[in-house]
Amino acid sequence: MSSNVAAFMEQVKAKNSGEKEFHQAVQEVVESLMPFLDRHPVYREAKILERIVEPERVLMFRVPWVDDSGEIRVNRGFRIEMNSAIGPYKGGLRFHPTVNLGILKFLAFEQVFKNSLTTLPMGGGKGGSDFDPKGKSDMEVMRFCQAFMSELCRHIGPDTDVPAGDIGVGGREIGFMFGQYKKLRNEFTGVLTGKGLGWGGSLIRPEATGYGAVYFAAEMLGTRNESLQGKSCLVSGSGNVAQYTIEKLLDLGAKPMTISDSSGYIYDEAGIDREKLAFVLDLKNNRRGRVKEYADKYKTAVYSPLQSGSDHNPLWNHKAQCAFPSATQNEISGKDAQNLINNGIYVVSEGANMPSSPEAIKHFIDNKILYGPGKAANAGGVATSGLEMSQNSLRLSWSREEVDKRLHGIMKAIHTTCVTYGREGNYINYVNGANIGGFVKVADAMLDQGVV
Repeated sequence: MSSNVAAFMEQVKAKNSGEKEFHQAVQEVVESLMPFLDRHPVYREAKILERIVEPERVLMFRVPWVDDSGEIRVNRGFRIEMNSAIGPYKGGLRFHPTVNLGILKFLAFEQVFKNSLTTLPMGGGKGGSDFDPKGKSDMEVMRFCQAFMSELCRHIGPDTDVPAGDIGVGGREIGFMFGQYKKLRNEFTGVLTGKGLGWGGSLIRPEATGYGAVYFAAEMLGTRNESLQGKSCLVSGSGNVAQYTIEKLLDLGAKPMTISDSSGYIYDEAGIDREKLAFVLDLKNNRRGRVKEYADKYKTAVYSPLQSGSDHNPLWNHKAQCAFPSATQNEISGKDAQNLINNGIYVVSEGANMPSSPEAIKHFIDNKILYGPGKAANAGGVATSGLEMSQNSLRLSWSREEVDKRLHGIMKAIHTTCVTYGREGNYINYVNGANIGGFVKVADAMLDQGVV
């Protein structure tokens, strides 16, 4: 770490003590940017970096609600409005017991760069609550969402801040929150994305993050005159991102072999085909079951329960060429990265946000593999949210083919930006490419708009 990076990080850690995920996200970006700032001192003189790591606004509020037994529950709600230099704040809402200020600031910070890369006019934000929708009835989820939106509605709007879904926030939760916003504000606007198709939602939105991660992997392989056809792939997670990563991999002729959840993972050497994927979609989206049921049904699969306290994840220790981490942050450790490389992986496209630890990223770059960081590779989700915003503004609904075509074009554009800023001789450093490419657009807008 250079002395400039170390000095900057010392200030960040002093101002944001205990927020380790935020520190990690900032350090990765700053390490990429420092040499670039040396060559372009105008950004340093305007203190762009110091301003971009400071949220424009942090909202934190109480969310009281009543459960089915009549007991009053209290959760904490958040919204981090990080940067609006190129458009209204845009980013998901996460409902999960692990949600805290540090995690949301890391996600909001990443969102600024990701949204910039999409070529669409969107700033960066993130929010959520430590509420856990698991095990709650539909009525309990509705009452919580209504209580949450009763406060959040004061701070969001189609030209101010447009939240979306994230972990724990799907179509059900978006519907309940949109209904409450509409009732309180007496207006039908595109204030949330991920809406139902019958009331302002966009086709392809549930699939977009997974599809985009696969499109990005295909673009990376294209730099070596290769395709995904016939490639063996490891996929973590079993939510929307993982499900539609698998679907698009099948579309492009690849062989996905793994899925996982918080209980463990399955490895299916025969591959997850469309019939098996349909079972996963029903299992996870309708019955809300565990992946072990996959192995009970399909005898080609082996189920391994979660090994708590282990220094590695055995899911990443199988022979394959491509990996798509699609579960959560820091799911690939340094040891996992080494196992991936030892087993023949040379393409990693991140469907989740920051799923690779700093040590893992170093292994990937040192070994010159095709590594697509989340802020580039998983930008398809927010890109399609941006397309939903456009459709809402125009009062139009585009076809599935139109949205998919636009998504594919955006992922190609993101890849081109990463190549432009990340080429190092014969190797493309996609981390530097994404960080610098995302930074320049936001930083130039901040210069144009003065010290605000």
